[in-house]
Amino acid sequence: MSGKKQGKGTSGRGQRDLKVKVKSARGRKLSSTLWLERQLNDPYVKRAKTEGYRGRAAFKILELDDKFGFLVPGARVVDLGCAPGGWLQVAVRRVNALGDIPGKPRGTVLGVDLQEVEPVAGAEAHVLDFMADGADDKVKAWLGGKADVVMSDMAAASSGHKQTDHLRIIALGEAAAYLAFDVLEEGGTFVAKVLAGGAEGDLQKLLKQKFTKVMNIKPPASRSDSSEKFVVATGFRG
Repeated sequence: MSGKKQGKGTSGRGQRDLKVKVKSARGRKLSSTLWLERQLNDPYVKRAKTEGYRGRAAFKILELDDKFGFLVPGARVVDLGCAPGGWLQVAVRRVNALGDIPGKPRGTVLGVDLQEVEPVAGAEAHVLDFMADGADDKVKAWLGGKADVVMSDMAAASSGHKQTDHLRIIALGEAAAYLAFDVLEEGGTFVAKVLAGGAEGDLQKLLKQKFTKVMNIKPPASRSDSSEKFVVATGFRG
């Protein structure tokens, strides 16, 4: 009898997951409690743990690549602001940096960040300020040539002021774009995070001068309550 009651109770829920509610702890801000609750209920956070990725952000580049197909075997990839390394993990698998895909060329994955990053098998990571003089030459030297893809999921530290944060991330996107102009191979791809808010128009104009196609997309892994989206520019004119 007890077994039937238990079975009936679980089947009555269907296949949907029960939401985890987090109680407010003494001394913890409400915003921290809400963040923790969101993390515990986020399916991408759960998938990241299950599939061995370092964070839910890995699924953003997975979904972008599923749509646009720029991480191909043999490609040389630069990941700007690569910490904690989730995008590196995705790139390594997709460009065959470890040679796991028989009969396909091996790619190269290079990450740069202001801080040291825990090593990712198949990727090379360096501590570098990509906006410093000579950064483009260092990147090309480490790659052994030019890149096929330059990608960035960078976000400036939050100031708490929405418009200021928007301008900061657009500035980062523009700086990443200028590095891409220096290191990309003709026909290459640039991918970067931006925040919707108005100032991204100048970045769009800049990219349209340099690439044959410029698209904006909000991948499913990007939280619905976030203003972030990604610009994907393909066909670098050189």
